[in-house]
Amino acid sequence: MCDCLSIILLVKMKKIYLKFVDFWDGFDTISNFIVDALSIQYEVVLSNEPDYLFYSCFGTSHLEYDCIKIMFIGENIVPDFNVCDYAIGFNYIDFGDRYLRLPLYAIYDGFSNLQNKKIDVNKALDRKFCSIVVSNNKWADPIRETFFKLLSSYKKVDSGGRAWNNIGGPVDNKLDFISQYKFNIAFENSRVLGYTTEKIMEPMQVNSIPVYWGNPLVGKDFNVDSFVNAHDFDSLERLVEYIIELDSSKDKYLEMLEKPWLLDKTYLDWKQLLLNFINNIMMKSYKDAKYLVNYGHAGKYRNEQRFWGRCERKFKLQRIIEYYSQLFDRK
Repeated sequence: MCDCLSIILLVKMKKIYLKFVDFWDGFDTISNFIVDALSIQYEVVLSNEPDYLFYSCFGTSHLEYDCIKIMFIGENIVPDFNVCDYAIGFNYIDFGDRYLRLPLYAIYDGFSNLQNKKIDVNKALDRKFCSIVVSNNKWADPIRETFFKLLSSYKKVDSGGRAWNNIGGPVDNKLDFISQYKFNIAFENSRVLGYTTEKIMEPMQVNSIPVYWGNPLVGKDFNVDSFVNAHDFDSLERLVEYIIELDSSKDKYLEMLEKPWLLDKTYLDWKQLLLNFINNIMMKSYKDAKYLVNYGHAGKYRNEQRFWGRCERKFKLQRIIEYYSQLFDRK
């Protein structure tokens, strides 16, 4: 018992030198969910000369570092283990101790509340038909727009985002808006195994039944009896028919709505999952924890990636300089 306690105290006191690069706009590199989780057991020191680099897919700066690299993915891409030592993402990958599946929705504040589902029957039934909130449809699979238009041929689907807006402008509060509807179109931007995002979780938070499309294996994340799974239907027309059936029957609608959202509660303890994954890395010697090598084709591949990354950053910088030069010329 004492030995175990000593190990825990040792781990808690260990300093780890980190840096965050290439994350999405608005990501706080000083205070974030990764730092919060690691601070439970480690003294986190943010450094420009890190031992461990956390990075995402919104830039190429990570290619300039030669420390241990951990990629965090919140998008529909597969980690490149020729460039990162470890990765955290959506995909179902078995790659020894180098990968952790941790869907982004798990870190959202509202996720833990899904286990405490409470239904006000009268309020649930006394709502408008269906909502959708999409801010940017530029890079999305066209099936989302196709389905929105198809379902709208039955009843109006209120669109509260910037895409296809039909309510006079984008809504200020997404959850408040969704809560006013019996159904919500929760289509991902693409069909990718494992890629289950917050789109399905948001309507669940306010007891609006999601009409989901995206990850064909979404049943590994959420109870398939509690929402409409587009992957169960051989056509969008048949999917619409089923929604009409639910919309037309109070009993069938409530039967689905009263089902629990979660059956597998693995990701409710996401901080511990993340800690276990990181602990495995930190408890190794630095040499053993580092998988990337600088020799052979692996080194050549990474050098090529670094070259193209520098070209991309230089091109972007030139575009910025040209833009501001034109602004000053106009003045």
